[in-house]
Amino acid sequence: MTRQQTRRGLKSFLIDLAALIAASFLFAASFPNLLFENGLPLLAWVAYIPVFAVVRRANLAACFFWGAFYGYAAYGLFNYWLTVFHPLAGLIVGSIYLVFLAVLFPLLRLAALVFPRRGYLLQWIVWMAFEYLRTQGFLGYSYGVTGYSQWHLLPVIQIASVTGVWGVSALVVFPSAWLAAALDEFYDERHSKIINHKPHKHNELELQNSFDVRVVPKVRSSCWFVVKKLGICLKTFFRREWVALLVWFVLLVASLVYGFASRIDYADAPGAKMALIQHNTDPWEASKAPTVNLALEAYRKDLRILRRLSDEALAARPDTELVVWSETAFVPRIYWHQNYREDRGYWELVKELLDYLGEKDVLFVIGNDDARREPLISREWDYSVDYNAAMLFERGEMKTVYRKLHLVPFTEHFPYENQLPWIYNALKNADTHFWEKGREATVFDTGRFKFSTPICFEDTFGYLSRNFVLNGAEIIVNLSNDAWSNSLPAQMQHLSMAVFRAVENRRSMVRSTASGQTVAIDPNGKILAMAEPFTESYLNVEVPIVTPESIYTLYGDYLGKAFTWAAILLLISGLILYIIRNMPKNAASENKNG
Repeated sequence: MTRQQTRRGLKSFLIDLAALIAASFLFAASFPNLLFENGLPLLAWVAYIPVFAVVRRANLAACFFWGAFYGYAAYGLFNYWLTVFHPLAGLIVGSIYLVFLAVLFPLLRLAALVFPRRGYLLQWIVWMAFEYLRTQGFLGYSYGVTGYSQWHLLPVIQIASVTGVWGVSALVVFPSAWLAAALDEFYDERHSKIINHKPHKHNELELQNSFDVRVVPKVRSSCWFVVKKLGICLKTFFRREWVALLVWFVLLVASLVYGFASRIDYADAPGAKMALIQHNTDPWEASKAPTVNLALEAYRKDLRILRRLSDEALAARPDTELVVWSETAFVPRIYWHQNYREDRGYWELVKELLDYLGEKDVLFVIGNDDARREPLISREWDYSVDYNAAMLFERGEMKTVYRKLHLVPFTEHFPYENQLPWIYNALKNADTHFWEKGREATVFDTGRFKFSTPICFEDTFGYLSRNFVLNGAEIIVNLSNDAWSNSLPAQMQHLSMAVFRAVENRRSMVRSTASGQTVAIDPNGKILAMAEPFTESYLNVEVPIVTPESIYTLYGDYLGKAFTWAAILLLISGLILYIIRNMPKNAASENKNG
């Protein structure tokens, strides 16, 4: 390799590196972040241009490296707050997306190879399939799905009631794929041989007909020349690919028209009156106390705060129908200590809670660690099993229990104890609190309205809230605890996904959280009220009770599944055609060598 080729390779590497660093910042900035509370959603519409551009220029081997780099960098910036939970949490998520993107980038490159003319369309489809698949299974993780970046642009997100978040993502990602393909004309590798020619004078016609800005080093440095060539490339590409852009534009306009026309005024709808309690502590901090007595005192302090805020909320609005406490707001196991009474101190604390609830006419829904002795489920010697649960209380009596269905991987659930015992043991030794999965999409009935309670991480998955609504839920009540993150961006990113659950199912949604974001959301996705984060607060809200079923509620994630199957079939068929197209050339070469 000559010195000139080495310099050229280094320069190309640095350009690609800079492009993907920029793409990582664009991605992270599109969502709620440290500088912009709501994020900069318009950035998402161009955030992937550098990604698609690098993929189109790199070879398959380089795509593995660039995918790994982008996956780790983008999610490291976006989910930086995970390291607050545990130093390994950020490393684990970053490593997962390092692997995911290391696989995705070569597939994107393959799409451009097998369909040289319109590979950008397949790249867009493959990207959408990736966004859907990454929310599935044990490692399912919804943070970073592109559509969520648009969460507070209400006209844009209304289409989610038809397509789920996938329709919003599809609209937002397409411009990046199309523009990157247009820019590929600008850096067309088919003309790279020109750079090896000796410099000579070019007339204006030659400059206009060439798409390689590296023809003449002297002219290359001219900004005007670069802008002019870029304009020629875009114009040429538009003439060839205007149909795809027009279809996207028509769908965008139709979505916006639907977004403005579909929003309903719910002023005349019956309302559910609730008090949402935000006690501003991480309930699990008490478990780290050095002695049982200190832990009990910490739990008792949290209970006093919850009682005081609840009393203030009820005094402010006596006709409240439901008081909502956050996920594991009360940590001591209510059912366990009430029924087994193995620890006097904890039983007295539980009795204090039950006595308080028994004095109230209003219903309470409380997040709690629901431990039971269930010999057929548990593998422990004492047959105890824990559920992360939400419990409905009426005058101190537990009426109905919901057990969390979708547990957080690694931190709440690890199903591969036998296959990967070293990981399981490492998690157990790190004092990981594993839960048992629930089995039913429970619907609570207050007598006047029905509601379901996705717990924390669960409101980031569309299918769960959809199942609750199909079972009869008229309102979605989320109980969350993000206090451990000590991060406003973390709480806002969580909220951005919760908004979609309201729009997708056309249901009101409320969130009661440990430290924020405690909110009320109407079926249009509009924030009706929000408590100040990181404060002891309560919200008295009245949200509309509505029951019509949306297209998304009826048919679920059909669009995400359609993108997935389309990507698989097109990649396979394209690869077969690519092999067939190149077979005569290979055969001729073999005959010649023979």
